[in-house]
Formats: sequence, structure tokens, C-alpha cells
Amino acid sequence: MLVGLLRPRDRNKTLTALADVEPGRAGSQHPETQRLHTFVSTSPWDPEKINTRRIQLLRADPTTTPHSGGALLLDDSGDRKRGRHTAHVGRQYLGSVGKVDNGIVAVSTTWADQRVYYPLRVMPYTPAARLAGGRTDPAFATKAQLAARLITAARQEGIPFRAVVADAFYGPSESPGLVETLTAARVPFVLALKPHQPIAVPGAETTTAADAARLRAFHSPEHPGQWTPVDRTFRDGHHETWWATDVPVGAFRIYGPLRLVVLTTDPGSLPGLSTWYLATNLAHPDLPAADTSPFPPADYSEIADLYGLRDWIEQGYHQVKHELGWADFQVRSDVAIRRHWTLVNCAFTLGWLDHDDPPQLDNHPDDSDDTTAAPQPTAPQRPVRTWPEALRRIRACLAPLHALQRAWHAWTTEPMPRELAELVNALMNGHRLYLYAPP
Repeated sequence: MLVGLLRPRDRNKTLTALADVEPGRAGSQHPETQRLHTFVSTSPWDPEKINTRRIQLLRADPTTTPHSGGALLLDDSGDRKRGRHTAHVGRQYLGSVGKVDNGIVAVSTTWADQRVYYPLRVMPYTPAARLAGGRTDPAFATKAQLAARLITAARQEGIPFRAVVADAFYGPSESPGLVETLTAARVPFVLALKPHQPIAVPGAETTTAADAARLRAFHSPEHPGQWTPVDRTFRDGHHETWWATDVPVGAFRIYGPLRLVVLTTDPGSLPGLSTWYLATNLAHPDLPAADTSPFPPADYSEIADLYGLRDWIEQGYHQVKHELGWADFQVRSDVAIRRHWTLVNCAFTLGWLDHDDPPQLDNHPDDSDDTTAAPQPTAPQRPVRTWPEALRRIRACLAPLHALQRAWHAWTTEPMPRELAELVNALMNGHRLYLYAPP
């Protein structure tokens, strides 16, 4: 099944497609499809144990081991699903389509730093309408409560992180219970606020986060007033100057003393797409709260870097949804859905763990991975490649192997010629073919 998830997509990665049988009614009844359905739905294996082992492998690898400088990203994602027979499906807001529709929503945690990112755990959200007791049913849990459980699981596993990072849905305005839970558990966080979130400003009436930011004096880049320039370096190497300020807000009612940080590309206009309103319990190094905070203080640059890691979530959604078929499952039970998600996360993780370079077949003399180059006096530190690059390297084995086997068995029942059999064996052992036009 992992091979099917990692292969290039030629149609939706349903169970029929993963089993590599003909689509349609006949294909759905094919023995290979039925075997795969049994494996996902009724076979005796525990997805939690598999996921725990996956996280252990990530922690053991030097290039993916989590550290205290990373972030625990929190988010939820929804996908359309027809009917009501599939577990957890109901009419609810789906982020993938930006509106209320029939579908399934999952809450997840992702660990990330500036180089790597990978999912940790995921839980399905069950709408109250699907439960006999509605919101009072013992089985009902809000997304914020699911998020709190996922954060607790990460801490119990010893996953280090600098702060929990999430968008405005999990901030003080939308999920006050989560903020209270994190505060009581002494968990550092950087959570977004909506621009029109009411806040209490000392010595003034309640105002909004955006209006409070506009009261901070800014004259020009040469005379920034109450704003501080922040130099941000992005993954592709380019730099941008952002501006940051602390808005004196006292306390967010019952949430305890929080810090409201505003980061923007233009303090004069506060553009909507590039202005962040962030509530955090990480104190500023130059403010008195830094002496009493249980966490190391964070300056504006670190706050910007932490919340900027949320971009990995959108990148990860593109990869697991479009490349690995996160939402393409054709199963209905709760356990089968959880198993499918676990296997997708395993396939995603294989990309990060694909570090060793087996000898290359000499099918492209000008390949940059030339193994005949003179050895270096000392081994250089291995750079962390991007996940799409790692996936291309995996597919450099899987795609030709799948095509050769499929074509040969469709053509004849005779054994393969020696040369072709050697090529197939080489691909199965991890050798890669250069699949792109020469530079």
C-alpha cells in the first residue's frame, strides 16, 4: 500500500488504484482490492503502534530529530465526502473548500523547524449531530479539546518544542478553553488573533487588535517610532524587512497576562495578507515580565520565525493531499480511516528518511551524483533536501519498476530476459534511474 501511495498519481488513490487494478465495478471486486480492503479494515494491527514507531524513527535520525528550537504546529483540515455512512462525516466547515459542506475534519499536530516538517498525530473530529446526545454526549469533543489531547500526547512522548503555534481558530477569541489549558499546563504558545478581536487596553475602552496597532506611532523607516524593524530570511535566501511592536493590553480577561505582538510589512497601512496579530506567553527580553515568565524570553525575530513556520502546514497539505491521496480513501469505519491516515503519514515520512544514496545506474553520464569524484578530506555535513526532491528520488525507483513489471506481465507470461530481470532487481534494491532531460 505504501508503494501505491508513493507512486505518481494517474488517478485518485482509492483502494482500487492502490491495488493497481482496473477502475470500475469489476476492479472493486478484484481479489487484490479485497485484500487491501481487509488489510485496512479488519486485519489485526494497531495504527497507534505503527505511528509511535514512525515517530521513534524520526527522532532517531539526526536530520529529523526534533529539538527545543522547533514549533509544534496545530491545525485542522477538512475534505468533502459524500453521504453519511462514513464515520465522522457531517455538514461542517471545510478548510479545503472554504465553506460549510458535507465532509470529514481531522485535527493534527506537526513538528517543524526552518528545515524539516512532519506530522506527529491526527484525530478525527466528530460533529455533534452524529452523536445521540449531541454536544452533551460523553463521546463529543470540540476541536480545541482534541488539540489539547494531541499536545499532551506530544509532551508525554518527550517531543521538544519552543512553542505551540496555531492560527486564529485556536486563539483566545475562538478557543478560550485551549488557551486556559495551555496556560495551566505551562505550555508556551504563539496563537493568532483576528484583527477585530476585542482587547482591553489599559487606560482606554475596549478596542480591537487592529485599532490598537494603529495607535502605535510610525513615521517612516528612518524614524520608526514605536515599531522595530525585523529582518526575515526565507528558505530561498531572500530577505524582507518586517516591522513589529508590542501593544500594551494588560490582560485578556481570564486568560492571564499575555503579550500582543503585531508583525507587518507596512505599519502605515497594516495590509491584511501580511499583518499578523499574535497572542503569546513568551515575554519580551526587555520587558519586566521576562523576569517572572517560566519560559525563555523571545524577541520579535524569534516570534516571526515561529509563526512563519505555519507555512509548512499549507505545504504539507499540498503534499499529503495531492501527492499521497490523503482524502481518497474508500473506507467507512473509524479504524479504517485512522489506518489510512497512518499509512499516508508513513509514506510522507519515508521521504524525509530517504538519506542514503545507493550506487546509481550509469544511465546518465552527466548526472550530478557522480560517484567517481575525488573523496573529500572530511565528510561535509549532509544538507537536508526538500521533501519534493526526496519524493522524486523515491519515484526514480518506483516509477520505472512499476512500469516495467506492469508492461511485461501484460504482454506475456514468459520469464523476463536476463538484462531486463537485472534492471528490475536493481530498481527493487534501491538503484535509481535518471528520469529527467539532461541539463
